[in-house]
Amino acid sequence: MTREEFITLSKDHILYLDGATGSNLVKAGMPSGVCPEQWILEHQDVMLQLQKDYVQAGTNILYAPTFTANRVKLAEYHLEKNMTSMIRDLVAISKKAAESTPGHPVYVAGDLTMTGEQLKPMGKMELETLIDIYKEQILCLVDAGADLLVVETMMSLAETRAALIAAKEVCDLPVIATLTFEADGRTLFGTDAKTAAIVLESLGASAIGANCSTGPAQMESIISEMVSHTRIPVIAKPNAGLPFLDENGTTCYNMEAEEFAEEMEVLVNAGATILGGCCGTTPEFIRQIHERFGTDAKVAASRRPDGIRYLTSERITHSFGLDDGFFVVGERINPTGKKALQAQLREGSFEKVIQFAEEQEACGAKVLDINMGMSGIDEKASMLRALEEVSGVTNLPLSLDSSYVEVLEAALRNYPGRALVNSVSLETEKFEKLLPIVAKYGAMFILLPLSDAGLPKDIEEKKEIIHKIYDRALSLGMCKEDIVVDGLVATVGANPKAALETLETIRYCKENGFATICGLSNISFAMPERSFVNTAFLTLAIQAGLTMAIANPSQELLMSCALAADLLLNKEEAALRYIEYAGGVRERREEKEAELAKKTGTAGKSGNNRQDRQCRQCRQRSDC
Repeated sequence: MTREEFITLSKDHILYLDGATGSNLVKAGMPSGVCPEQWILEHQDVMLQLQKDYVQAGTNILYAPTFTANRVKLAEYHLEKNMTSMIRDLVAISKKAAESTPGHPVYVAGDLTMTGEQLKPMGKMELETLIDIYKEQILCLVDAGADLLVVETMMSLAETRAALIAAKEVCDLPVIATLTFEADGRTLFGTDAKTAAIVLESLGASAIGANCSTGPAQMESIISEMVSHTRIPVIAKPNAGLPFLDENGTTCYNMEAEEFAEEMEVLVNAGATILGGCCGTTPEFIRQIHERFGTDAKVAASRRPDGIRYLTSERITHSFGLDDGFFVVGERINPTGKKALQAQLREGSFEKVIQFAEEQEACGAKVLDINMGMSGIDEKASMLRALEEVSGVTNLPLSLDSSYVEVLEAALRNYPGRALVNSVSLETEKFEKLLPIVAKYGAMFILLPLSDAGLPKDIEEKKEIIHKIYDRALSLGMCKEDIVVDGLVATVGANPKAALETLETIRYCKENGFATICGLSNISFAMPERSFVNTAFLTLAIQAGLTMAIANPSQELLMSCALAADLLLNKEEAALRYIEYAGGVRERREEKEAELAKKTGTAGKSGNNRQDRQCRQCRQRSDC
C-alpha cells in the first residue's frame, strides 16, 4: 500500500481496526512470562482464528502480532537471532486471516512498539541505536509483506519519532501511530495530545491517535485535541473500560461490547474516523461498533484551521497566526560577542546556556534560538548538548541556528519537537541540501532572501527570491504555514531607506500570507542609544504586520512597547498580556528599589523625598 492509497482508503470513510490480542491470548491459555510471539508461533491456530473472527466482525486493518518482535525484547528470551523468520511467520498468519473473507479487502499492519529501554538522557540508549533497531524490524515486516506499519502504545514522543524516521529511511509504506495517555491527558513522558499529533503529522504520519489508556468516554478530550490541530485521520482504540481483578486474580475489564459501542459515539462525534479496541476487547466489540457506525464518516468535526502555525517542544505547543500577538524569539544563547559564554563552552560548561534559557523564558520569550557557532569547539556536539540542557529547564519550542547544514541536520534529527530552522536562503548549499532536510523532519524554517550573489539589489529581487524558495518548499510537500520570511534588516546608518525597505517587505509578506521575522540589532548598528532606534523600528514593524522578532526579551523598553503596540492595534487578548507584563515590570522595579534602600540604609524610612525623586529620575535615564 502506498501513502496515496491509504489517503484514498480513509477519505470520508470510517475504517475499522482489530481489537485486543494479548488479553484474548491469555484467555486462550497463554501463560505469563513467555515470549508472546514465540507462543503464537507454537499455537498458530489460536491466533489465526482470533484474527479471522476480527475480519468477520468488519476489521479493515489487522495488526500483525509483531508487537515486541524487535531485537531488544526478543533478546530477553534469547530469540533475537530468530527475528527475521519469526516476523515472516507472524505476518503470514495475519495475511492468511486477511484473505479469509473474499470481497472484503483487509490490510495487514506490521506492529511496532517501545523497546523497554529509554533514550538518553532518561535512559542509556542512543537515538541512532533505537532508529537502527526499528529499521531492522521494519525491513523484516516489509519483506514479510506488511501493507502498512503501525507504531502503537507509545509513551514517548521521542521514541515515536525514532520509529517514523526509521520507516521513512527504509520504506515507502504508510505509517500510523498511536500513543497512550495518563489520566492528566499527557503521556508518561509529559507530552500532551495536541503536541504529539502536530509533531507526528509534520513528520509524515498517515494517521495519528490514541490507544489503550482508558475507556472510550475518558479518551474524548484527547481525540478532540488531535482532531482540531491536524488534517490527517485520527485513530481511537480504547480499552474495554477500566481493569479489575476477578476472584482468580485475572485481569478483566468492566465494559461489555454493547456499552463499549455506545460510548464510542463520543469519539466518533469528536472526529475519530479509524476505530478499534485495545485491552479487554474482542471480535464482538468490533462487530458492535461496525454495525453502529457503518463505513461513511458522518461528523464533520472542526479540523486544523487554515493560517495557523505550530512550533513545539516535546511537551507544549506555541500556535500563532498572522493576526495574533507579536512574540519574541530569545536571541541570547549565542556565543557571538559573549566572552564569558565562549569561555564556558570551551570548558564544556553549559551553565550560562541554562541561565540564559531560564531568564529569557521569565522575561516573556515564546521561542528560544540556539546557536553554538564559535571557534575552538565541536559545534555539532555542542548543539546537541545545548538542546539536551535547555530542554531540561524549559518547555519552550526552539529555533535551531547554524551556518552548517550538518549541524542543523543533527539537531533536527535529535530534537523531539517541531523546531524552527534558522535559516534557509537561495544560496546553493542551503537551497539544495538544507531545504529537503527541513522537509524530511517536518520543521518550520526562516526564509532568508539572500542568494549566492549576496543581498538582493531591490525589493523586486527580494520578492523573486522569496517565491523561488517558496515554490521549492511546495514541491517538497511543505506549505506556506511552514515558512517565516526574514525581513532582512539593513543598517539605517549606511542606508537611510533600510527601515522603509524592510517595512515594505513585511507588508508584502503579510498581504501574501507569509509570517515574518527580523533581527532588530542591525537597524541601529553604529548609532548612539541603539535601544531607542530598535524599539521605534519594532513598533513600526508590528504595525506593518511583523509576526515575531529575534531579540533580547530582558529589554523592558522593547518588550513594553511591543506589547503596547499590540494593545493599540486591538489584537486579541493584547490588553491582558500588556497588563500582566506591566505588573511584572512594577514588581521588579519595587524589588530593585527595596534592594537599593537596604544597601543605602534607608529601608523602612521615608527618606528625603527630593533625593528619592532624583534617584528615580537617574534610574529612568539609566545613568546610575
